[in-house]
Amino acid sequence: MDVLSVGRVSVDLYAKEAYAGFDSQQSFTKSIGGSPTNVAVACARLGLDSALATNVGDDAFGQYVIQKLKQFGVDTSFVGTMENTQTPLAFAALTPPETPTVVFYRTAAPDTQLRLDSVPESVITQTKILWISQTSLSQGTTAQTCLSWMGMREAGSYTILDLDYRAKFWASKQEARAMAASAIAMASIVVGNLEECEVALGTATAMEAADALLAAGVKLAIIKLGAEGVLMKSAQQMVVIPPHPVEVVCGLGSGDAFGAAVCYGLINDWDLEKIGTFANASGALVATRLTCADAMPTVSELEKMLAGAA
Repeated sequence: MDVLSVGRVSVDLYAKEAYAGFDSQQSFTKSIGGSPTNVAVACARLGLDSALATNVGDDAFGQYVIQKLKQFGVDTSFVGTMENTQTPLAFAALTPPETPTVVFYRTAAPDTQLRLDSVPESVITQTKILWISQTSLSQGTTAQTCLSWMGMREAGSYTILDLDYRAKFWASKQEARAMAASAIAMASIVVGNLEECEVALGTATAMEAADALLAAGVKLAIIKLGAEGVLMKSAQQMVVIPPHPVEVVCGLGSGDAFGAAVCYGLINDWDLEKIGTFANASGALVATRLTCADAMPTVSELEKMLAGAA
């Protein structure tokens, strides 16, 4: 398998009206989400052999999640259904479209209860890319399970930590930083924006974050800079890739599309500049669409987008 993504899943409802808050009358469109879920879907849309390790509730929303994942081409072999639990929900309001307001309903979320035997050890060790989200380290048995799975990986394999940070999921920033340090020590690649790097590392600038990650043993640091593009740094090379400007409809999911495109570039053995350019375009294209999973692009769409920008 090319990519195994681990952790959070939800049914997402996106308000269609820009700048209308939850105190206003709204209409919604439904999809599936959660950062690791979006990454799995985006990888599948790019043609990669992609699977998701998570749990859903034994309700109609859980059935909907599994159905949608299969429609997107994601392997659901490691999506469990937990009895007497409810699949999480997330509501998004475009206030503003660039950084929507998200409200989570995740009481006793089943995706926090992954265990070592949720995925066979052979799958963990042999998948080309293991994608772990920082939020997967925040709650329940899933946190220690993720660390254990990362520890099973060989040193030269692609073990990617996404510093995806949601303050709501953590008791404190200090707790999040401590768990990030444990995961960074076992990651070969780390992806995060400046805010996420500040939480995980205590850094203020992209260069400080990249250097801190490399000093911790990471082979490739990818620092997302928003409107400034992306910084990618290894021990041998550093590149800064400019952004791909677009008119934003909804900023949610852009980082997940970016991450999946990074996976695609790694699988295809691209150089850093080509990976960064492709990933920036992927994130930008999703930002022009309302939803996350349903918005993930294909390779042909991105090639057309990049050809038009050339």
